Amino acid sequence: MQKNNKHIRHIKNERLKTIKRDYRGNKVVNGRFANGDEVYAPGFGKVLKWQLSANPQREEKKKDTYAPKVMHGCDFIKSDKDMVVWLGHASFFIRLKGIAFLLDPVLYNLPMLKRRTELPCKPDQLRQIDFMLLSHAHRDHMDKQSIKTVCRNNPQLKALIPLRAGEILRSINPSLPYQEAGWYQKFDLVPDAVEVYYLPASHWHRRGVMDMNKVLWGSFLLKTPEISIYFAGDSAIDSHFEEIENLFGPVDLCIMPVGAYKPSFLMSKSHMNPHEAVKAFNQLRGGTFIPMHYGTFDLSDEPPGEPVRLLQQIAAAGLLQGLKMPAIGEPILLQDLI
Repeated sequence: MQKNNKHIRHIKNERLKTIKRDYRGNKVVNGRFANGDEVYAPGFGKVLKWQLSANPQREEKKKDTYAPKVMHGCDFIKSDKDMVVWLGHASFFIRLKGIAFLLDPVLYNLPMLKRRTELPCKPDQLRQIDFMLLSHAHRDHMDKQSIKTVCRNNPQLKALIPLRAGEILRSINPSLPYQEAGWYQKFDLVPDAVEVYYLPASHWHRRGVMDMNKVLWGSFLLKTPEISIYFAGDSAIDSHFEEIENLFGPVDLCIMPVGAYKPSFLMSKSHMNPHEAVKAFNQLRGGTFIPMHYGTFDLSDEPPGEPVRLLQQIAAAGLLQGLKMPAIGEPILLQDLI
């Protein structure tokens, strides 16, 4: 009887190409997006349990002073070389075929969350950006102040976003052109030199009190004939990584989240730990692994340097090939990865 009370439909941007055969669109149950077939929302009981529980690594975390190194300067913005530059947390600058992309820009402190690292340049120096890509609408990925700054300094900017994120974007900048996509859809605003696809992630949405899972979440693939770059967004380990590899073949460069995974009873449905991120990378048959979503904000119970140490151990054991851990602001030239 309960199942009959569910209102289920599938939605996508009907004007965009869907690359997965017979894919009906993202599943929406009673107005809320699902991870595949599962509608997931972090329960208040688990959040309360986390807040009331002692962190078994509390002392270790207090003593861990790790923070990512920062390479200061804005030469990467002026360069004409294709590259990937980490800006901290999940924020990246990517130049591909001369087109400049800015992914999940979070350039300032967040409410109740202070950055543990600096940016390599001042936010106002991020100019000549063609496209802003927003994987989902959590505030550590879609930040109002950061978006306003980027829009102010880049009048030519267009945004590539998930389904139903447009209303949030309009509330920040009503004049910013944008295009929404569902999973397995190809954006058509980008010049033909680069293909950009919106792909699955196993995550959830909440930005306000009443909007649980009202906006989609996902990942991006940027592709040229020479190279493919996958940005995983926020995601738990799930079957979509194998599915992406089945559709596109081996992925040359994978930008993978490796932080905010403890306590596992709360985080395992939202984020990957380093071992899971490496498993996903191997399912993608990745060539180069660049970690993200660690070291910039204190979001969880693990010590800040633990993801780095675990990745180094996994690589030393021969279970991870192609690990690159750039400093914030350090360009990774794509010509060196092809």
